[in-house]
Amino acid sequence: MAQNTPVEMVRNASTGSILWGVLLIVLGMLAVGSPFLAAVAVSAAVAWLIVLAGVVHLMLAFRAHGAGSVIWKVLVGIAYLCFGGYLIVHPLLGVASLTFALALLFLIEGMLNIVLFFKMRSVHGSSWVLVDGIITLLLGLMIYMQWPSSSAWAIGTLVGISLIFSGVARVMMSLAVRKGTSEASPSSLAA
Repeated sequence: MAQNTPVEMVRNASTGSILWGVLLIVLGMLAVGSPFLAAVAVSAAVAWLIVLAGVVHLMLAFRAHGAGSVIWKVLVGIAYLCFGGYLIVHPLLGVASLTFALALLFLIEGMLNIVLFFKMRSVHGSSWVLVDGIITLLLGLMIYMQWPSSSAWAIGTLVGISLIFSGVARVMMSLAVRKGTSEASPSSLAA
């Protein structure tokens, strides 16, 4: 069995990373193209994670010491199971809830970034914090002012854009690693 050289190992790893990046780009484009379907998928994933957290709480309840602690952990586990199950059965409510939470998150983040700018405005480049704060605040306002109708596009579009940028970053990073490895390989140094 032939052993791979470090250059071949990097090339193989970067090929897998490039393929993963392309898949992220494709999934991102599908999410942007069908944002409501993507939002329902995200909501379903969150609902199943909540159900899983409920199962974990129930499993840990029986490792707790004391009757009060066991009862409390069982009740928390049941609450997680009920809430997650409700979101699975009612995915549109999950999408609307997540959209509302996202709008509030953006509003808070935008305000905090603007406050941060005023605390650090003497630092070179701090104006980018202000720009980020204003854009995030406006995005939060836009989602909030159109809620619940913004549920049809907000989460899916933002997840899609994030997937596209993650995919592009992964592909570009992998190509840079490949280029750097091939430039540093012994065969290119001997030439």
